Amino acid sequence: MKRVKLSFAAGVEVEFTDRDRALQQVVEWAERGTRFPVVVFGPEGCGKTAWLKQAAELLRELGFEAIYVDPMRKDFIAHTDVKEVVDKFAEAASEVVGVAQLKLATLAIDAVMLLVSRWRRGKVAVLVDDAFQAIGLDKAAMYVKALLGLVEYPPEGYEKIVAIAATSEGVSKREIGRHLWANIVPMWNMNRRGFEELYEKLPGPKPRFEDVWAMTGGNPRILSQLYEAGWDAEAVVAWLIRAKELTKDFARRWGPYLREVVEDPQSLWEEAFPEGFREELIAKNLIVYNIYDRDLRFWIDEPPPERDLELGIGKEVAWQSPLHREAVRKALE
Repeated sequence: MKRVKLSFAAGVEVEFTDRDRALQQVVEWAERGTRFPVVVFGPEGCGKTAWLKQAAELLRELGFEAIYVDPMRKDFIAHTDVKEVVDKFAEAASEVVGVAQLKLATLAIDAVMLLVSRWRRGKVAVLVDDAFQAIGLDKAAMYVKALLGLVEYPPEGYEKIVAIAATSEGVSKREIGRHLWANIVPMWNMNRRGFEELYEKLPGPKPRFEDVWAMTGGNPRILSQLYEAGWDAEAVVAWLIRAKELTKDFARRWGPYLREVVEDPQSLWEEAFPEGFREELIAKNLIVYNIYDRDLRFWIDEPPPERDLELGIGKEVAWQSPLHREAVRKALE
């Protein structure tokens, strides 16, 4: 299988790394099609985008017309020789900000209908990255319902359809989960072995791997931010404080409760906290809440450990990365 090249940081490209089990799961879906749309959620920057792009390449090699769309970044890959479909995506991506995102999200579904009905393509895959941000969280469930319609009521003549959507929005996961329209599956940060392989590919001097692992917990985006910041963890923490709006008011309002969850995220599951506290941590994408059992059948690739306080992981609740936790700790100071 050809490994795709991915932009890692300014001027640095890396080859897709590891995630062998996750790619084997794509092969299994390709063999039978997806009975329901697969909605993959996980920490911000855990590698969902890289996996989707590699999955699109893998599905192409397995004989699928594969469409990958990232509406928020106006990015698409159309593995098809149907020029009309490629032109439609290029036209949508050229629209002004706001319009382009909505058009690309919609076109991801329309393109499958076009390929199957007009062009009689029998094996089609659609992979949508963070569409829920583009269309609005309030429409996330209806978007998944539209993907389900592709699978349940496709045009005549299709052989297999694979439909996958990815999100890092904890709120959208809850909204989608209220319905039985998708198979919602978690993905975690990279395992230690694969993450070290990625770390070794980075040029130039770098800190010890043990130190990098302790800061990132295997999160590729945090690794990228550390690399671009010259391995200055304090600079990345300062950026997270701004990006997540960890204001003085936020720290003052939730201070005692935040300190408890910083020490042990599992306390958020086992103890009573004021109304709104848990919801705000989820909405700010600081934590992953209600983590699945560590049975491999329930996960894309490999699950996290059941408990690792050094990385901020509990059985049902975990910080998205150690530096997310550190940003909250710093805000409390």
